[in-house]
Amino acid sequence: MTETAQRPRSTRRKAPTSTTETKKLTPQERAAFGKAARAKAPLEAHAEFKAAKTRDPVALLLSQAKTRVPELVPIRYGRMLVSPFAFYRGAALIMAADLHTTPTPGLRAQLCGDAHLSNFGGYASPERRLVFDINDFDETLPGPFEWDVKRLAASLVVAGRDNGFSSKELRNLAVRSVEGYRSAMRSFATQTILTVWYAHADVENAIADFRSTLTRRTLKEGKTRIKATDRLVAKARTRDSLQAIAKLTTLVDGRRRIISDPPLVVPLAELTGFDIDELQRRLRDLLGTYRRTLQFDRRALLGHFTLADIAHKVVGVGSVGTRAWILLLESGVEAEALLLQAKQAQPSVLADYAGKSVFAQQGERVVSGQRLMQATSDIFLGWLRTRPSEGAGEDYYVRQLRDWKVSAVIEQMDPRSMEAYGRLCGWTLARAHARSGDRIVIGAYLGKSAKFDNAVADFAETYADQNERDYADLSAAVKAGRVEAQTGV
Repeated sequence: MTETAQRPRSTRRKAPTSTTETKKLTPQERAAFGKAARAKAPLEAHAEFKAAKTRDPVALLLSQAKTRVPELVPIRYGRMLVSPFAFYRGAALIMAADLHTTPTPGLRAQLCGDAHLSNFGGYASPERRLVFDINDFDETLPGPFEWDVKRLAASLVVAGRDNGFSSKELRNLAVRSVEGYRSAMRSFATQTILTVWYAHADVENAIADFRSTLTRRTLKEGKTRIKATDRLVAKARTRDSLQAIAKLTTLVDGRRRIISDPPLVVPLAELTGFDIDELQRRLRDLLGTYRRTLQFDRRALLGHFTLADIAHKVVGVGSVGTRAWILLLESGVEAEALLLQAKQAQPSVLADYAGKSVFAQQGERVVSGQRLMQATSDIFLGWLRTRPSEGAGEDYYVRQLRDWKVSAVIEQMDPRSMEAYGRLCGWTLARAHARSGDRIVIGAYLGKSAKFDNAVADFAETYADQNERDYADLSAAVKAGRVEAQTGV
């Protein structure tokens, strides 16, 4: 790409090579740079995907097992075998390797890295609003912006197929979600960065906006589903630390303890192969290092609590096998307690394809990416690194276990509600990218037409086919004894 193609002839400045450099240009120059990027990767080129001949999705999954808890890895594969969409949720590494082979204009932003449909949801803001945002950042890393968009669009097609939608309905889902992203990005390109920074989506407002588009007949026909949605939102407000404490803990000899439910929840006292007293001492020390990653006022708040109990917990689908701990903290006041989750952070699945993180501490990578992409984040979000006497240290990020957290029930969505949900996810993803990437450059690259929308929809349909083949490959590997899977857990 020549300098002349990238910017007006009147300027002699060197062509920018990074987002930081493009932000030093005028808005007009940034827009020209974005349009010029189409020479490197035409909008229609985003439809392209061709599986490499040496591609082995099962081998990629097995490579991740090397750094995970061996006895939990079969649970991961068992959960992935539930359906093609469950497989897709656990196959972020496979897709990262595939996206690396696709055309890119080289326009980067902070990526979620695993922006599928189920990694969006509602949670409480510090101001106690129920907000909608991306809620999983295990794989966050800077990279080509379109990788997140393609993972989102393909997830809609995969999930829609699981729900039995028609080909026409599936196509519409993909197109509308990408359109939601593109139109939002172009809108953010016209706004000040402070306006973008403060933008957020309230769950109740999003639901009200969706209902306003429905006819009386549609509202009447969907009355049962609408009531179920209202109940889900109401239930979210009860899913706080106190509710989690009531569900996950019990009183033993007058002291609150985490309830054992092996292999999913195993209290520290039941873990074998550890010196429990020494491990408890070390964990208390680690809480001190975690505190230092919080803002001063939040450190003061955490100072009201002391560690009371610890348990190991199995979480998610793709995350199964990485370590996750529940930390029960109490203040000494009856019914005043806090549940934190410390989740192991390993290098992002994008690292081999988009470049290594600038953060050597993987927990800090996750937290920094989350704070950059989310409109508002958990007040207890922080990180720590264990330092065992033998072997390498393990990195963790820490957050509240529950705080009004709610996820859409994808399996119960009809085509219309999934379309609205996909558009909301597209808007949310664009807002997250606009905070870190150059919104003006990306918006200009995407343009006014639907070329990008349709190209990514083509990719999504093709990739959904590939996902089904990969799902079949894992099933075959289990039957052949190459992979051990534990189902029903």
